[in-house]
Amino acid sequence: MSEIKYENVKDKIKNLIKNGKYDVGSKLPTESELMEKYGVSRYTIRRAAGELESERFIYRVQGGGMYVDDWKKQRKPVNDSKLIGVITTHLADYIFPRIISGIDRIITENGYSLILNNTHNSCEREEKAIQRMIDNQVSGLIIEPSQSALPNKDLSIYTKLKEAGIPTLFINAHYPQLDFPYLELDDTKAEEEMTDHLIKLGHKRILGVFQIDDMQGANRLKGFLDAYMGHPDISYLSETVMYHSQQDMNPVFKKTVNLLEGTEAPTAIVCYNDDLAIQMMNVIRSIDLKIPEDVSIAGFDDFVMGHYVIPKLTTVEHPKERMGVDAAKMILKMIAGEEVESKLYEVKMIYNGSISSKVKEIES
Repeated sequence: MSEIKYENVKDKIKNLIKNGKYDVGSKLPTESELMEKYGVSRYTIRRAAGELESERFIYRVQGGGMYVDDWKKQRKPVNDSKLIGVITTHLADYIFPRIISGIDRIITENGYSLILNNTHNSCEREEKAIQRMIDNQVSGLIIEPSQSALPNKDLSIYTKLKEAGIPTLFINAHYPQLDFPYLELDDTKAEEEMTDHLIKLGHKRILGVFQIDDMQGANRLKGFLDAYMGHPDISYLSETVMYHSQQDMNPVFKKTVNLLEGTEAPTAIVCYNDDLAIQMMNVIRSIDLKIPEDVSIAGFDDFVMGHYVIPKLTTVEHPKERMGVDAAKMILKMIAGEEVESKLYEVKMIYNGSISSKVKEIES
């Protein structure tokens, strides 16, 4: 418990310094005042202060108290390895090559090299990958979290990252419990817009199929439901199928077939991503239904293969290489000790031939 207390006090004082509450050169409250303010022991205050001093946020004057150090100028990279680590759920397929390409282009221009690792969306693999990055003494780390929506996920490995002083940035998702900056899409708003568009085309019964063990999927599910909340007269006609990344997908496809062959079949499907949407197109055709005449379908992420299926897949833009470039620029600033702000991308819909109007009124 004392470990947590001193870290909490240290983080609170550090944030006050970073936010300008205490200017460089200004005197901090006394130990007794800090004890009273945070309700902790003198030992806890001294341990927090010791860490702040070692990180060069404060300095002590013998008999004169604690003062704010010129932390912006003094903070330097934890090492000069010139290595930046990148951990993603996948490397060689889907949208990840373009994200990694964007990162690599910028950091190479700045004299750094990449160390890559993938987790296959496994928490255990993520922990091992992060430990390898710590062992390799990378100067900075860019991470796409694995199964980021899981409740009670063990985040202790990130404490080790902080202790190692390695600047860390999240992409595509983040853990709200941690204060690392992140780059991600406004998944909720985008999925709401896509679903609302289909409803306005006349689709009342829409099936949403979402992976829910990462924040992207959880937020896209929320957007789907939010769209129906805006149309309360037909909200009871919505249908969802949820799955986890590690599970067998055959039951998901079987459930979809059962719904499509039912008496109240959906006339449109929105999918967690384009990879799933392309698989669903094959499922739809396997039961002799046509796209989009019988079933409209939409994905998410603007995966390149979606451009080559027939009909061309309706999807939601993902910035990919731009995200990679932005991530590289941000991590370089963090290595240099500069402050950065998280970014939420607003993305556009890409409407193609896989959706059409549902002219015929559906019986309730």
